[in-house]
Amino acid sequence: MKMQNTELDCQPCSLPQPSAAHKVQIQQLAETAKALSHPARVQILTHLLALHQAGGCLNSDLVGQLGLAQSTVSEHLRILKKAGLIEATPMPPRTCYRLAPQALVEFQQLFAALFALKPNSKPNCK
Repeated sequence: MKMQNTELDCQPCSLPQPSAAHKVQIQQLAETAKALSHPARVQILTHLLALHQAGGCLNSDLVGQLGLAQSTVSEHLRILKKAGLIEATPMPPRTCYRLAPQALVEFQQLFAALFALKPNSKPNCK
């Protein structure tokens, strides 16, 4: 019985050299993706998105909603703020957290631009 070759018939291709602007985009995407790499931070953003759509901000107890320690929630908020995904406005005795919608739009656009696939596209290798 003859065994079939299950490997794709793939010819070597040379990788295009990314431009300086492309390298900056890659770095930006990686930094934002890192900020989104924890489920609790994604959950925080979904809470903030719902509040954003309702015209409000978060100044309630996230600790109870997430079931995490205060220090852990504070660290997640710090990371999201550093990445520019949220904004914080002091409103003593609390801080009001808001989604930074433009940052999410830019992330979506950057992701789409860097990973745009054309349907049924084939590599142009020889």
